[in-house]
Amino acid sequence: MNITSLAAALMLSGVAQLAAANPLSVHVLNLQDGLPSAQVEVTLEKQAGKQWVALGAGSTNADGRIAALFPEGERFDKGIYRVTFKTGAWFAARKIDSFFPEVPVLFVVDGKAGHYHIPLLISPFGFSTYRGN
Repeated sequence: MNITSLAAALMLSGVAQLAAANPLSVHVLNLQDGLPSAQVEVTLEKQAGKQWVALGAGSTNADGRIAALFPEGERFDKGIYRVTFKTGAWFAARKIDSFFPEVPVLFVVDGKAGHYHIPLLISPFGFSTYRGN
């Protein structure tokens, strides 16, 4: 193995460990142009009875991702969580009319997976999401 291959392997190993350290990531892609959606504001909350407790927030990077949305050092306990993508503001900043001001995605953490990934595919008048990996 040459030095370049070794450096690449170490770097990828570190990236994998970093991603594995945080249990929640999101990714936003714009179906209108087929590109990642940078600068989408995203919030994270956990359901506590009839209330929602804010846990964190972030903005997608140039690749449309937030690799570590869950607060560092906290336990990712079982329960119902909500990730809300602020899509209306994102489209408005680009002077594009849209129908949905935000996209809330509720999901269950059952403790069976170490990492949860929520991709969101958006267009001005529709969206789709699924459990990623």
